[in-house]
Amino acid sequence: MYSHIRAAILDGRFAPGSRLGEAELAEVTQASRTPVREALRQLEVEGLVEVLPHRGARVYQFTSDDLEEIYDLRMTLEALAAGRAASRITGAQLDQMAGLCDRMEAAALDDDLELVATANMEFHAIVRTASASTRLTSMLSAVIQLPLMMRTFHRYAPEDLHRSAGHHRELIAALRARDEVWADAVMRSHVRAAKAVLLASVRADEELTMAQPAETTAQPAETTAQPGRTTAHHAHTTAQPAQSGV
Repeated sequence: MYSHIRAAILDGRFAPGSRLGEAELAEVTQASRTPVREALRQLEVEGLVEVLPHRGARVYQFTSDDLEEIYDLRMTLEALAAGRAASRITGAQLDQMAGLCDRMEAAALDDDLELVATANMEFHAIVRTASASTRLTSMLSAVIQLPLMMRTFHRYAPEDLHRSAGHHRELIAALRARDEVWADAVMRSHVRAAKAVLLASVRADEELTMAQPAETTAQPAETTAQPGRTTAHHAHTTAQPAQSGV
């Protein structure tokens, strides 16, 4: 139950702001309301769901202020992971990252943003693994889910994708050189650029939505329209903690 609802939030079937009615979820999943309630409580702890007094649960709708705070945390943690990885990453892991760069660049040319996102998650997961820090990986898991939920790559213009690809290639070069300072700096720039794109997009949305949008009841069988691509930005997180979106 928890995994089903969580995956539906992260892949956009339950859009930000969608109401998550216990009765409706129980009916669709053919479960009792007790496991639904427990799943919603767990998702609330993760920050994916908010429970409003007398109004029930809904998918959390991040504001631009939320995003700025989360990306600042992520920038610090991802940069630290990259710096640690510089002295620990293996040649095989670096070769795997290079292969993922090839895959992302080819997918971007084909406008296959889902494949770009998937390969990007794998790319960043290798860096986290190479950092060899369980605590750091655990802390990052709390902030890498957001890019999936926001479908950040769908907000990227071609120049944003090109810049992101350049950061990936430079990060590999820094890691091959075993240069901790260089790797830290590249990752910091990478996440900062992603933050800029996403914030510009979300702030534009906020300006267009002066009135509070009407709530909708989430239906697991339904799909939510993909956000249109804008000239605003990107980032790196997952239905699984190892995945991400910069």
